[in-house]
Amino acid sequence: MSGEAKKEKVIIYTDGGSRGNPGPAAVGAVIKDAKGYTLKSYGQTIGRRTNNEAEYEAVLFALKKVKQLYGKARVRNLTLEFRLDSELVARQLSGTYKVEEERLFPLFMKIHNFQVEFGPLRFAHVPRARNKEADALVNEALDADAGRSMSLFE
Repeated sequence: MSGEAKKEKVIIYTDGGSRGNPGPAAVGAVIKDAKGYTLKSYGQTIGRRTNNEAEYEAVLFALKKVKQLYGKARVRNLTLEFRLDSELVARQLSGTYKVEEERLFPLFMKIHNFQVEFGPLRFAHVPRARNKEADALVNEALDADAGRSMSLFE
């Protein structure tokens, strides 16, 4: 045995979406333990973005929430496994695909740089049906924001 402490596995489902491309956008993140128990879930609007930008922003949002939830000292002892329904973003973040869209590269680098604090991050593509909780958080945030916008003009 190497003497390393066993890392705690955390599974994070993220989703980002926009209504219009670009358009009003939101992110959702569901943080679960290794057994699938939901620890926390979050949704938030993020202004005007493309769908792919929102998917990247969702991962960044989740990383910040994990850091708040566990504290800076504990994050190095976590194995973070992200599950996204965006095949493009999951494959770009796992290194299978190159990031060719210029506006996505800074977001890619921000996530890459989080590995200094967190250690290696894992990314997997999942079917949309397995990402319903995060997707619902995105839509709830967008619906709530649309409701606030409409009430301003009534």
